[in-house]
Amino acid sequence: MGIDPGRREPQYSAQAPAETTTMQIQKVLLVGGGNMGRALAEGWLRRAVAAEIEVVEPATAARAALRSELRCVSSPADISSAGTFDAIVFAVKPQLLAEIAGQYGRFNAPRTVFVSIAAGRSLEFLAERLGSDAALVRAMPNTPAAIGQGMTVLCANHAADQAHREVAATLLGSVGEVAWVRDEQLMDAVTAVSGSGPAYVFLMIESLAAAGVAVGLPEALALQLARTTVAGAGQLAVSSQASPAELRRQVTSPGGTTEAALAVLMQDQQLGQLLRRAVEAAKARSEELRSGQA
Repeated sequence: MGIDPGRREPQYSAQAPAETTTMQIQKVLLVGGGNMGRALAEGWLRRAVAAEIEVVEPATAARAALRSELRCVSSPADISSAGTFDAIVFAVKPQLLAEIAGQYGRFNAPRTVFVSIAAGRSLEFLAERLGSDAALVRAMPNTPAAIGQGMTVLCANHAADQAHREVAATLLGSVGEVAWVRDEQLMDAVTAVSGSGPAYVFLMIESLAAAGVAVGLPEALALQLARTTVAGAGQLAVSSQASPAELRRQVTSPGGTTEAALAVLMQDQQLGQLLRRAVEAAKARSEELRSGQA
């Protein structure tokens, strides 16, 4: 199933990660030092995008896993009061954000942009807790950010000006590609496709490796083949000018082994329908979180 070339897509803008940044951010507060928060902090340090980074993380083990260059505190009460933050980034789960966001409203300032990566938590939700005049950006990154290969979609409120947006794009662009959408309602679909998407790919690797074992391959070899094949095909899809459909056709010889396999996978569009139902389920859950359902 391809995209109808005549369909008018919502306007958005995209940019690839830059090797260096032209913006020097002075001070960033990261709320949450878990897996995604740590991936963001690593990217900021690697690209040297911020002069000072402070992290709020209550868990001792998570604080210990953070780099020594970061100033880590266990609660908002311990945050440094010297100067205004250019950005405050919430890298916590949606349920936790509901509990803690209000504690950071006191840091609202004209130059500060609040960035949230919590799935389903709307700009309105953030404004209620941080201030109606707060510059807000919703962001949906994904886990490949941990290796600088992430994909993040951003959406800003009316109070976020160009400078605020540049700060947010610089921070998230340090861990991968960045795109902006104007319509916030698209963020639920973004979450379903790219936010949750890595899990779908990991499941495919698991399933492909298990299928290899079922037809006689040693387990270690099957896993190696599945991992490298998916990784290589993904990189080819990114770097090639050809569409995924064209790349699929290029590897499918008439009457060959790939054609036999695709006849099963594409029968009655079962794989496409299964993925569509999965994405719809993830989108529905994101909408539930947005509406306040736990």
